[in-house]
Amino acid sequence: MSIANLEFTLRKYLTMPELEAGLDDIRRAPKDEGVLELIVRRPAINDREILEEAELHLVEGLVGDSWKRRRSKSTPDGSPNPLMQLNIMNSRVTALVAQDKDRWQLAGDQLYLDIDLSEDNTPAGTRLSLGSAVIEVTPPPHLGCQKFVARFGPDAMKFVNSPIGRQLHLRGVNARVIQGGIIRMGDVVRKI
Repeated sequence: MSIANLEFTLRKYLTMPELEAGLDDIRRAPKDEGVLELIVRRPAINDREILEEAELHLVEGLVGDSWKRRRSKSTPDGSPNPLMQLNIMNSRVTALVAQDKDRWQLAGDQLYLDIDLSEDNTPAGTRLSLGSAVIEVTPPPHLGCQKFVARFGPDAMKFVNSPIGRQLHLRGVNARVIQGGIIRMGDVVRKI
């Protein structure tokens, strides 16, 4: 599905006070065991496929996703950065900024988890099991971009990139696959 139509279904951008009002709920995300709320494959730029089930692969990342074909500014030769194989966002943050579950995929991430992704709870090196796969949070920061601003508003970008936003990893985290396997929406996500 092309996301062009979803981009124009915006009700309104949330203001900073409206976004900050959601912090308490975000902070209540489970610490050690959560749920995989949404899987999104990006077969091409601006295309999204919502999946009930997917395969995570050591080399490919999310099988069928375009990550492996995308150029990266973070590698000397422009090849895909293996430390940015997966983009993960806290589903509570996504629900807040997107305002409607049909719009979650606009955030551009592949996995949406109801688990605390803060620096204190899931620093780089943290491993998470989901389904039969294991992923590891990696050091590169995951920050909002111009597409994020266009889809969710300038205050949403300021919110996720604020000092508290960075500490809580409101924009999410990058990760890589450590053990390939099958994942399904609704799978339990555990820190290991």
